[in-house]
Amino acid sequence: MKEIDFLPEWYKSGRRRQVGYRTQYVVLGCVFVVMVVWNFIAAHSISKATAELNQEVVRQTEAQSMSQEFAGLKGEAADLQKKAERIKEIDSKIDVASVLAEMSFLIDEKIVLSKVEFDAETFADKQGKKPNRGSAVRVVGGSLAGKETPLGDVRFKVVVSGVASDASDVAKLVCNLEDSPYFCQIIPSFSRNKKMQIGAGSAKQDFQVSEFEIACFLANYEELITDNRL
Repeated sequence: MKEIDFLPEWYKSGRRRQVGYRTQYVVLGCVFVVMVVWNFIAAHSISKATAELNQEVVRQTEAQSMSQEFAGLKGEAADLQKKAERIKEIDSKIDVASVLAEMSFLIDEKIVLSKVEFDAETFADKQGKKPNRGSAVRVVGGSLAGKETPLGDVRFKVVVSGVASDASDVAKLVCNLEDSPYFCQIIPSFSRNKKMQIGAGSAKQDFQVSEFEIACFLANYEELITDNRL
């Protein structure tokens, strides 16, 4: 038995076109959804990358600032180190107040000082070579004007001058200086009798005193002796 199709050809063609249009609409819709999702993902990725880039720029700026600050601190530290070395060279390494207090304790009431002098000296070579003066500070003004005070490792020579009522008082002072841990190498420069007049007019009196000068060194150093035969 043969089937007879009563639908016209134009109706079938229209139906096929409608199915094709619907398929295209679905495909285009899917493509549009995919594009929207892709655009959203790309925008999110770009935003995240931009934020990370901004953070990296901030970190780089902070790193540069810290690097500059570190360089500045390093320069300041170098300057302070130089100043510390300079101060170490200038430092006399003596406590003048303690030395004067020790001298006041050792000097008898029968002795009157006229001069107490501190002279810095570099260490002389044992073989007779001249001491290396190295750096020095020139003192301006006062009785030391024009003199250069050596820097670095120095020893201090103390010169004491005055008068005593008797020569035995001078000898006692020399013994006291030798027994003191503050001084070493006590050398009496001179000790001589001298007449002094006290008072005025008819009340003037002559006194026999002993004028002296003693030189010594502060015992705040140790001198190492090397044997050149080794």
